[in-house]
Parts: sequence; C-alpha cells; structure tokens
Amino acid sequence: MADLMRGKRGLIMGVANDRSIAWGIARALSAEGAELAFSYQGEALKKRVVPLAASVGSDLLMEIDVTDDATLERSFATLKEQWGSIDFVVHAIAYSDKTELTGRFSDTTRANFQNSLTISCFSLIDVARRAAELMPDGGTVLTLTFQGSNRVWPSYNVMGVAKAALESTVRYLASDLGRDGIRVNAISPGPMKTLAGAAIGGARKTFKFTEENAPLRANATLEAVGGTAVWLASDYGACTTGEIVHVDGGVHVVGMPTPKANGTD
Repeated sequence: MADLMRGKRGLIMGVANDRSIAWGIARALSAEGAELAFSYQGEALKKRVVPLAASVGSDLLMEIDVTDDATLERSFATLKEQWGSIDFVVHAIAYSDKTELTGRFSDTTRANFQNSLTISCFSLIDVARRAAELMPDGGTVLTLTFQGSNRVWPSYNVMGVAKAALESTVRYLASDLGRDGIRVNAISPGPMKTLAGAAIGGARKTFKFTEENAPLRANATLEAVGGTAVWLASDYGACTTGEIVHVDGGVHVVGMPTPKANGTD
C-alpha cells in the first residue's frame, strides 16, 4: 500500500456488518494508514461493529442516532477530546420502512416520507456541520447515493426521492464548505448485496440486471468502492468536490437492456 491516508483520522458511520459498503470503505482507508473511529446505533449493531473495528486497530466507538441531537453532540465532543481534529467523515446512513419499499410509490405515507428524508438526507447536513467544526485545516465528507435518485428503479420508491435530495445536498454543502477547504462528495455504487439493499423489494433482480447489462458486465465490489473513497479522501482528491462518482460497472450510462442476439455479447 502507498500509505495515502497516513496521519489522517476520521469517523465511519453506517457499518452494519462485514458486507456493508461502509465497512469496505473503512477497510480500504485503514489499509492506507488512516486512523478510524466508528459509530453504531443500538446494542445489536454494536456487537457487530466492535470486532470489525478491532480488526483495523480501532477502539473508538460511539453510539449515534442521527435523530437524537444529544448522541451527536456527545460523540463529536468525544472526537474533539480524543483527537482534537478530524480529516474525514464517511456518512453511510439511510432508512425507509421496508414495507414501503415494495408496491407503489404513490402509497408512500407522510410519516415514512418525513422519516426517510430526515435520516437519509438531513442527517448529512447535521453531520457535516458538526464535522466541519473539527476540520480547521480542511477535510472530506463522503456519503453514499444510488442511481434511483434520477432514474426509476423497481421498489426504490421514497428512497429515490431521498437520494435525489441527498445529491442536491452534496452540491450545496460543497459550495458552502469549500471556502473552509472541506470537500463534499457522494459515491454511487450500483446494486450491492448488503443488509440495507436486501430491504428493497426485487433486490436480486436489480443485481442481476446490472450484472448482465452494465458495460463492464459486473456489479460494484466493496474493494472498488473502498478504493474510490481513498482517492476522494486522500490528497489526490484535493480538487474534487460536489461530485456524484459512479462506481457501478457503468450501468448509469445504459438506456435499455443489451440485446442478446446482436452477436456482441
């Protein structure tokens, strides 16, 4: 490894298990020398996160519920006390009631709409604002999105709206925080076999569709997403901000399924 992140410290939010995109990013950042802190929500997730954090040499874990200001205040105060400053935050947090990730989008309830947008989008604003206070010399804020933000994917429903709002938030935060040397970007993987992805109706079909029709005939891997995060968080990403970086085998450029009888496949 090239030690691209040596001397840099940051917070990873959203690890659920060893198949989480957040974990793929954490592992890649650690391999390049970064020192990591992790957040978790609830004892069940803590039990999964603790051994993963330990495997990359981290014992700085904090409980954060992005709908609870007290947990955010306490955790960022801990980061300030322990480290003084941070260099990056990885925001891999999204939520919708899984019963509304099947069926018709028009059946979305007011309560789930508000909850989904608060957790999946507003939380980035809240986290970025708090993180910026610990980035006196600049830094990086990374989040995760999905192509359902601008094209219709089966059963993605309200999460598509939430991700569209998230991507707009990335651009506004990039403009707002750029004067402080803070870069804000989003990575957009294609369908991946994660705990969060499994909650979406028809997930297996969308995974197979990408595998068969993306230009690279492949879905994203944790390693590919992690490598992209390293680039964006390292000094090599110094002039990149406000971007939605696709790591999806190229499926975002596809307008229709690839014909199977044209002799090219």
